[in-house]
Amino acid sequence: MKKFLFCFALLTTAVFSHAQITEFENWIKSPKGELTDQKFATAKLDREECARAHEIIDSLWIRDTAGRLERQWGRLTISNDSLKLACACRTFGIMPQDGRSLYISLHGGGECPKEVNDEQWMNQIYLYPIKEGIYVAPRAPWNTWNLWHRKGLDELFEELIQACVVFEGVNPNKVYLLGYSAGGDGVWRMAPRMADKWAAASMMAGHPGNASQVNLLNLPFMIWMGADDAAYDRNRLAREKGEVMDSLEAANPGKYIHSTNIIEGKGHWMESLDTAAIGWMSEYRRNPYPKRIVWRQEEVVREHFYWLTAPADELAHGKSVEARIEGNTIHIDKCDYTRLTISLNDNMVNLDKKVTILYKGKKIASKKLRRNITNLHNTLNSRNDRSYCFPCLVDVEL
Repeated sequence: MKKFLFCFALLTTAVFSHAQITEFENWIKSPKGELTDQKFATAKLDREECARAHEIIDSLWIRDTAGRLERQWGRLTISNDSLKLACACRTFGIMPQDGRSLYISLHGGGECPKEVNDEQWMNQIYLYPIKEGIYVAPRAPWNTWNLWHRKGLDELFEELIQACVVFEGVNPNKVYLLGYSAGGDGVWRMAPRMADKWAAASMMAGHPGNASQVNLLNLPFMIWMGADDAAYDRNRLAREKGEVMDSLEAANPGKYIHSTNIIEGKGHWMESLDTAAIGWMSEYRRNPYPKRIVWRQEEVVREHFYWLTAPADELAHGKSVEARIEGNTIHIDKCDYTRLTISLNDNMVNLDKKVTILYKGKKIASKKLRRNITNLHNTLNSRNDRSYCFPCLVDVEL
């Protein structure tokens, strides 16, 4: 485990010929002041310099994240303020060249005694065998009906993913979410609002409540339900949500990938037929830079979604943004905020040419952007996701 972690730190010892990268390395070895005070931090980088700076910053992030989470992961308990997420962890197969998969599996239960939820957690630990990867069954911090979709869980899940990336060799683009019963309730909510974190998700025997599916544009999603699971109208709502996904996919060919499975003759327990979800999900990888985004705020609001950041003081349930990238042009087709930050890298646009931004068809910006170390450092350390390390940021007023 430690071998895997600290091999990345060796990247910081490399010596590069480019002046600002050399200055950056010297600053790392003998830190003096804040990064933002250093001239090299805002100096323009070319594509090659940017890639090298990215490597260094990524290795530093791994080192710092390990230091922050080592004690928690050693105890298999992720904590955040007053909340604790105890985790049971099982490892399967040999680590692939591109890193391990991570399956986060949410248990059932809900508004019942602690002992009942503990029993459901123990059951979840062994419910889904996988061929390869890290299988983590967390214990919900509460014993309430909404145990998997309350405020505070997002940060715990993010730190759980970070711990598995730095200590278990997980590829952040191979993280999957699934859950049964009350855990399925959680998947209905957590999959859309954190769609930029998952490679695929599967809901088993859960109730959707008022959760929307529009954020699932780029997230493959499965629905599993017993046809006779009539409590709280779960079976009827599962069919209806499957039809919603059908409509979304029909209107957006190639997007809203989904599979609806209503199992005839089965009630709340589907007798493990839903284990087929593991193989289905494992075929997908997260695309952290989709060319089109639909982002609607759910009951628990979030500041970031893929390559967009909304102003923290304007976040509210129901607010939405629709944006897309075509060549070197970014189209903001809809936005309920007065401003946005757009994060870009060389996988998304050609940063050696002008980038144009249109809002409802009207040009609001067109300029060449400067890659720099400050942007790389700040985005990775604010998002804490290795795929969301961006050299260019564009703030736009709408």
